[in-house]
Order: sequence, then structure tokens, then C-alpha cells
Amino acid sequence: MAEAAATTKLAEILLKRIRSRGDITFASFMESALYEPDLGYYTSPGRKVGAEGDFYTSMNVHSAFGRLISREIGRFWQLLDSPESFTIAEAGAGGGQLAQDILDAIAEENPAFYAALTYRLIEKEPSLQEAQAARLARHAERLAWSSPKELAEGALKFTGCIISNELFDAMPVHLIEMTEQGLKEVFVSADANSFRERLLPPSTPELEAYLRSFDVRLMPGQRAEINLAAPAWIASAAATLERGFVLTIDYGYLSEELYTPQRRNGTLLCYHKHSTNEDPYQLVGEQDITTHINFSSLIEAGKERGLAAVWYGEQYRFLMGVGLLEELMQLVAQAKDEHESLKHRLAIKKLMMPEGGMGDTFKVLIQAKGVDNPQLLCMRKWGMGL
Repeated sequence: MAEAAATTKLAEILLKRIRSRGDITFASFMESALYEPDLGYYTSPGRKVGAEGDFYTSMNVHSAFGRLISREIGRFWQLLDSPESFTIAEAGAGGGQLAQDILDAIAEENPAFYAALTYRLIEKEPSLQEAQAARLARHAERLAWSSPKELAEGALKFTGCIISNELFDAMPVHLIEMTEQGLKEVFVSADANSFRERLLPPSTPELEAYLRSFDVRLMPGQRAEINLAAPAWIASAAATLERGFVLTIDYGYLSEELYTPQRRNGTLLCYHKHSTNEDPYQLVGEQDITTHINFSSLIEAGKERGLAAVWYGEQYRFLMGVGLLEELMQLVAQAKDEHESLKHRLAIKKLMMPEGGMGDTFKVLIQAKGVDNPQLLCMRKWGMGL
């Protein structure tokens, strides 16, 4: 990538930091761009998601998304023998929209489960707690909060499930490139007024070990991203769960598809006001930086810590299995008029359609601990019972 002039306060700070301390890995740059206190994309004020923000997630499209997820979580509770204490921990809970849709649905449809429930919001940005508490006020007795650090350090222990929606794609990644001289890592340097990239030997042997573990062979000139934080997060989730499930929704692929030669430049994308670009060095702190995730990495890291992968597939397959068609029929039947009916149909089409929607871009992975051969709702034939 080419140079980019500093245009933000955070960019100026990072340039000065690099000049005084030396080049940094792209992973360190991305960590600062997204999470620098008060100045990073996710740690600064302002709306990130929805019509007024920079991007949509599935939960912003229709509340049916959260309701359908709530039904699978209700199934988790049943499979764990309906314990009197069950925790849903949502990592990266943001403004609390998904939590609201899930809690509203459980309160309405499954009162016995609701009475056993603690909903724990895990969020890096502390200022969001007030907004979450206000949004979820009617569920106040069911709420708790924790920091990602508490999860990472094993301070939490519970039976239940850990869920995330677009958590891993915003974790900092190491950027690598295969050259004629072997594997190199992208470091971020600084000249008089802009960032520059340098290809240097890898900062850690873990990068080459990662490629070997998934039998990845990059072509000369091919770039790729390696997320070392993701398997560490899965290990923490496994340690936190006494029994239960991890439900991950994100965009990505298994390793053989993610690292194909056709993805010569990797998958890194930046989002700003619903437009995309591939330049992470502009609008530093003001645009989102994301990458597609390696679901094989999550699956293998889970296996090592006692988490069995029990279901993986496209979002539309998951939603259809848990009852999307039945949900749509009910919404249409209850619609006040044709305009409202059409609104429901278009939103749900966006959630499930492979082309131009979110249906196959997003994948769902469900991992289980201490549950043998769980029969999940998403395993159903569409529209059929178990």
C-alpha cells in the first residue's frame, strides 16, 4: 500500500510514536487505530453502526435476527438440563441492540428460561455501559457487565453460552507477504508526514507456525492476514465455560478458502459512512478496519481446549433451521398494511439472500463443552421439526 498523509489527531500521535520508538507491526497499528483510548475507532464517541454510522450488521436489519438467535440459546438451556442459573455472555455488545432483541424474545416466549438468566455484556469501551443500561432498563434485574480483560484472565466461570456478532473481524491482525526471499511481515514506518510500509522478517515465529498448521502455501507477491488474538480468545472462552456453548457469527472462511491464491491482496477492508476502501492509513481512528476470519483457527483452538465444533455453515442456513420462514409468515400475518409487510419481507431477504445480502457472507460456528452430540435447532430440515 502507498503512503498516506496524516489527517487525524490519532495519525499524528502514531507518526510521532513511530518516529521516536521505531517501526511497528501492522497488528500494533491496527490495535491503535481501532482501540487507542478516546481516539480509536471503537473507543471514541460517535455512532458506528446503522444508517447514521459506517456499516450495518445483521442485528440492525431486523429484530427477527435476535429473536431467532434467542430460540437457539433457549435450546442450549434445554440441552444443559434447564439449569436454574444460566449466563448469556455477549462479547462486543456495542449499543445493546442484539441484547435487547434476545432478552425481549426470551421474556415473551420462554418465561422459565428468562427467570434463570443472567445477561452479561462484555465490552471494551466502558462508556457504553450507561447506554446499554438505559436501552435494557426493563431487563435490569437480569443484567451484569464484565471487561474483556476479565474474560481473558479467566476471572469468569459459568454455565451457559458466549455469543459474538462480528467480534473477530475487528481484532488486530498481522499482515504478511510472501516474497521471493521467503515470508515477510508488514511493518508500519513513518517519513516526514505519512505512514509507509516496510517488509521485514516476521516479528514472531508464531506466524510461520500458523501457516504450517493450516498447510497454507502463499504465492510470491500474495498478502494475507493472520489473527493470533482469535485463538487466544477462544481459549479464554473455553476456560470460562464450565458447560455450554460458544456461538460465533462473523464473515470469513475455512483456511483452504481464505488463503486461496485468488485472494492475492488478502481480505482487509475499511469502512467509512457505508463506503469501503483498502487504505487503512487514511482517516486513522475514524474508519473501521476489518478482515475476514479463519474459522479453521477457531475450530482448532476450541478443540485443544475441550470445545467441540458441532455446527458450522452460512448464516442463511442457520436462520432457516431455527425458524426464519415461520418468523416471516408470522410477521406478514401481523402486519398492519402491505407497506409494513413488504418492509418485513425485504429485511428478512437481506438476512438470508446469498447474493447482495448477508446470507452467505456471514457464517455461524457453534462449539460445545460438556454436551455430547447436541441436537440443535439449526440442524433441522428447513421448516420441519427435530
